[in-house]
Amino acid sequence: MIHITDWSTDVCGLRYLIMHECERLKSIMKLIEKACNRVGRDPEEVTLLGASKTVPPERIRAFYGCGLRTFGENRVQEFLKKYEALAGLTIDWHFIGRLQTNKVKHLVGKVSLIHSLDRVSLAEEIQKRAQKADLVQRVLIEVNMGGEETKGGVSPKEVFGLFTHIQNLPNLKVEGLMTIPPYRENQEEVRPFFRGLRELKEELEHRFGVRLKHLSMGMSHDFEVAIEEGATIVRIGTMLFGERN
Repeated sequence: MIHITDWSTDVCGLRYLIMHECERLKSIMKLIEKACNRVGRDPEEVTLLGASKTVPPERIRAFYGCGLRTFGENRVQEFLKKYEALAGLTIDWHFIGRLQTNKVKHLVGKVSLIHSLDRVSLAEEIQKRAQKADLVQRVLIEVNMGGEETKGGVSPKEVFGLFTHIQNLPNLKVEGLMTIPPYRENQEEVRPFFRGLRELKEELEHRFGVRLKHLSMGMSHDFEVAIEEGATIVRIGTMLFGERN
């Protein structure tokens, strides 16, 4: 969980008044805590990831000042600019967008967790780059629980084959699963997708005799239900940063 402080700081000669940002963060943390309490979970089990696509570095810096440490980016080039601009901060960067194989080289060694592994060719490229960098890249397998053609991710049935293949790649470590379910106005209508991902994780653990620590699921409009169904990482964008283009 996040320990939030309200403070104003002078960075590069500019004054950032971040009380509003801290209050916004506090309100989300309270919702996370309440969702955990409803199902008897420890709020410390849930990581709030700031989905910071299109968010300028100065706002990320402000939320960092409020205590938020984990941020996720969708686009490699945008991430690289922010990575450089915020190099002085100990940010835990994640990559949460669809990933082309030719972009992997820009991420390995810079992001702690890739959420969107969804094919063998991508796994092999990550393996190649991680081996060259002499590190183990942590990844999540993205699962397309709703079967939507416009979204990435393997089908639930394909997860087992992909997971098996990755077991032969020593520089990859699968830490769990990720999904982006179909959008529904009513949170309860997405619950089956979240529950299905949790059950899929449990089946993987049983079949392969492993422990998978993460379920990355839930965004601004449905993260409370995701937490009730076992999410360990919730990716919050609009509720944290406001509407964006």
